[in-house]
Amino acid sequence: MNAPFAHSVETVRLATLDDPAECRQLEDFVAAHPEGTIFHRPVWLAAIEQGTGQRAVGLIVERGDCISGWLPLTELHSPIFGRALVSSGFAVGGGILAHSKATALQLAAAAEELAVRYTCGSIELRGGILPWNWSIRRDSHCGFVSDLAVEDEAQLLAIPRKQRAEVRKGLNSDLTVHIGTDTNDQAAHYAVYAESVRNLGTPVFPRTLFEAVLEHLDADILTIRHAGVAVASVLSLYHRGTVLPYWGGGTHAARALRANDRMYFELMRHARQRGCTRFDFGRSKTGSGAYHFKRNWGFTPDPLAYASWTVPGARCRDVDPTSPRHAARIAAWKRLPLPLANLIGPYLARGLG
Repeated sequence: MNAPFAHSVETVRLATLDDPAECRQLEDFVAAHPEGTIFHRPVWLAAIEQGTGQRAVGLIVERGDCISGWLPLTELHSPIFGRALVSSGFAVGGGILAHSKATALQLAAAAEELAVRYTCGSIELRGGILPWNWSIRRDSHCGFVSDLAVEDEAQLLAIPRKQRAEVRKGLNSDLTVHIGTDTNDQAAHYAVYAESVRNLGTPVFPRTLFEAVLEHLDADILTIRHAGVAVASVLSLYHRGTVLPYWGGGTHAARALRANDRMYFELMRHARQRGCTRFDFGRSKTGSGAYHFKRNWGFTPDPLAYASWTVPGARCRDVDPTSPRHAARIAAWKRLPLPLANLIGPYLARGLG
């Protein structure tokens, strides 16, 4: 299984992700590469595998004893969406990390062979060096990243006037802020997040995913409460001086309370106190409500480039929530009682990564 995929000065092979020494070498490669992200890290793949049961795999290019390219992959299985290799699974980034385009093309070719070998219908790369001969999209999603201000008042003034007024209302509301990672923090986050995604028509991820990410990565939970009840909560990741509010949401009550506005401003404050200098608001579907929400905060949309390859004869995987083929499913999911959605959602969501 670990036989090389090609014979050249550089050799491509499967990563041995159960080997701690190899994982440390890969972590060092990601840390040293200027385009390395948290989603390229082997520890991200390990957390995803532990939390969802979707297998972590990866391809390495070596020149002698040195790594010159790395493609982290999650092998996804879904009863609805089929099988796929995704880089990286449950991530908004990832893709090929290499020192040259030639090395990247070797990894792409090896990934095609791997998809066939694993009977996966397609491959998705969410960033990185994109193979020119794959299907590439630059219009589906945008990322939103900005520097953090040096103090609270400067951060407020960096927010456009109308949104700043909403933030000030949230700051003046009878809300409390809780930050931590213990079981109470996790329970509050999951309850809020599950309700939030149900209201959007999306199955909730398994609780074990969040537990694994908190165990393996630098992450925490910030929760906003009103009268002791959690109304907004976000699980954030920290990487290279950047905070990434990753899984967050609010209840129906959150909007009137401006709890989401308070939450993100408090996260900016908390991240600054932790020594962060950048705020990564994550990706949003171009033109969506979340896209405009982030623009209202003063963030400039940056189009993201994704690539996909489909095995000849296979059907392209479609997990786009705006796709017409999913409209009826989403509408039906929004009407599900929350306990039922939380019961069956994690089983379905394991394949949505």
